Amino acid sequence: MKHSEAKHEEPGRSAHADRHEQDSGGMETGKKGHGGHGEHHAVMVADYRQRFWVSVVLSVPVLVLAPMIQSFLGVQELLRFPGDSYVQWALATTIFVYGGKPFLAGFVDELRGKDPGMMTLIALAITVAYAYSSAVVFGLPGKVFFWELATLIDVMLLGHWIEMRSIMGASSALESLVQLMPAEAHRVTSSGGTEDVPVTELSPGDKVVVKPGEKVPVDGTITKGRTSLNESMLTGESKPVEKAEGDAAIGGAVNGEAAFTMKVEKTGDETYLSQVIEMVKKAQESRSKTQNLADRAAKWLTFTALTVGVGTLVVWLILGAAFEFSLERMVTVMVITCPHALGLAVPLVVAVSTALSAKNGLLIRDRSAFERARKVNAILFDKTGTLTQGRFGVSDVMLLDGKDETELLRLAASLESQSEHPIAQGIVDKAKEKGVALSAPQDFSAIPGKGAQGIVDGQKIKVVSPGYLEENEINVDDETVRQVAEQGKTVVYVLVEDRVAGAIGLADIIRPESRQALERLKEMGIQTMMITGDSEAVAKWVAKELGLNDYFAEVLPDKKADKVKEVQDRGLIVAMTGDGVNDAPALTQADVGIAIGAGTDVAIESADIVLVRSDPRDVISIVELARATQRKMKQNLFWATGYNVVAIPLAAGVLYWAGVVLSPAVGAALMALSTVIVAVNARLLRFKPRKWGAEVASEESNG
Repeated sequence: MKHSEAKHEEPGRSAHADRHEQDSGGMETGKKGHGGHGEHHAVMVADYRQRFWVSVVLSVPVLVLAPMIQSFLGVQELLRFPGDSYVQWALATTIFVYGGKPFLAGFVDELRGKDPGMMTLIALAITVAYAYSSAVVFGLPGKVFFWELATLIDVMLLGHWIEMRSIMGASSALESLVQLMPAEAHRVTSSGGTEDVPVTELSPGDKVVVKPGEKVPVDGTITKGRTSLNESMLTGESKPVEKAEGDAAIGGAVNGEAAFTMKVEKTGDETYLSQVIEMVKKAQESRSKTQNLADRAAKWLTFTALTVGVGTLVVWLILGAAFEFSLERMVTVMVITCPHALGLAVPLVVAVSTALSAKNGLLIRDRSAFERARKVNAILFDKTGTLTQGRFGVSDVMLLDGKDETELLRLAASLESQSEHPIAQGIVDKAKEKGVALSAPQDFSAIPGKGAQGIVDGQKIKVVSPGYLEENEINVDDETVRQVAEQGKTVVYVLVEDRVAGAIGLADIIRPESRQALERLKEMGIQTMMITGDSEAVAKWVAKELGLNDYFAEVLPDKKADKVKEVQDRGLIVAMTGDGVNDAPALTQADVGIAIGAGTDVAIESADIVLVRSDPRDVISIVELARATQRKMKQNLFWATGYNVVAIPLAAGVLYWAGVVLSPAVGAALMALSTVIVAVNARLLRFKPRKWGAEVASEESNG
């Protein structure tokens, strides 16, 4: 199947999500919008808790009135009274109707959808037990087991209550994103004062004041003031980001030490935070190939439970066992085989990994592509803006006439401080980086197309191109300069009093984090490659500096996708990382398309995963999280299905001869335990040996 056909599946709800809406027994699902899903789960948790405690209280007298328990304790003479069986029936009926309502309602929904599952098994088990026991109370020969029915419902309710609490915990990161947005904002009035208004009343163009410690209400641009913003819940970057006039402020970020005024740019669903939340929700709801496998297994387990359950009843009756004993074995089989844990195995891991990735600035747009990321064995990086910073920086300072390197850089930077040319800016930035004090130039003037000239500290200084030297027949023969030029770097010459004092090599600056990212990817056994429209010389230099496995130079924008296909034809599973419009076709062609968040909307829309930070180290986090997620899914699937190999035969009574018999309540407890284990194991994804996100490497580099 072609990648374009397979990678973007229609997002759909998991069977688990549907089941839990059935579990609520028709309860109000809460408000729609970002908080609706969490509110729905909170309502369900409260409902299960209430049903559990009411059922437990009613179960106490049912147990006290149970003939089997009275006989075991030797107190039947003390607790028996006329009509006690009817009292027990009335209490059991209340437990069956009230406590069993979520399961009975879910059963009806599964029948309507022609999709029998765990609700069907639970409902059949408690209905058969209740109907048979009720018939015995009203005259049918046999024994009642209302106490088994009551304890079965109690354990099932407890299991669902704990499970829903786990689901809420799994979605806590997403809910915390929702809660980031403040309810009110300080809007600037026409008179210059402020008024507190609901955030929903803000419109683009409004100005609002954000005080120290407050959350930024919406997306906008700072128009007055200077401060630092903590964007950790949005980007995963723990270090506050300095902000000044003209800088963007993201809604949900926490203001630092000073108040500032900002102009509202985006509101409502257009804000960055709203888009992140929506992206996370869609990713959590999108179909997973592993989930499809789990759903098929759950259906087979349901049919197995029904078949084995009925078969158990028939076999025990043939062997001459009492009907109530045979019926109890059937009920236990159906309860213990409920595919509840199987239904949770994958969705809970999906919820945890998607919310966790969003919290760390890794936004998953396509679940199937994220699953493929664990198999990636080659990553193609776009050069400009991804591996490099996309701006000129000084890479070499070469002395030709005895000048000191710092002095040469000082003279050149002092002159270029009056120019806005990218080369000039790169030289000035290098001087500032090295702490070199600059002098104000005099008589500054540009040499059209060739450079600039002026007076610095009484000396006539020129910073010029090789073309200027040729035009003025100035010959420079230096091996180092020649080698730098052959690497595809831009070389400019510094003239002092018309004598060539030195040369400066400039190139697109390689990100320091690129080296860390590529080293780690090699350790993981992943080939690293680069694709660029730059010259062969430039590409070769960058590839050598970073130790890349391969590179593609002078690639036209419309040919990048062909290069991705070429790598795929080598039998490699390819991830492509880029940030520009010309990267979009390549991102789509790749098995996994990863867009740098600082890039264009077109590139982001073409990608499967978006990195909020422009940091290639986050690519490592994507692969590692994908691998860890897959491990958790496999662990959960193994546990959810594996325990049935032992549990089903025990429930059917194969060890009856050895005195091992499981009651329906014990079966329910085992089933509930397996569900809780799956839920807890999914949440353990949070407790990883290293953080997901670039802050790991940044912390390491900061010592």
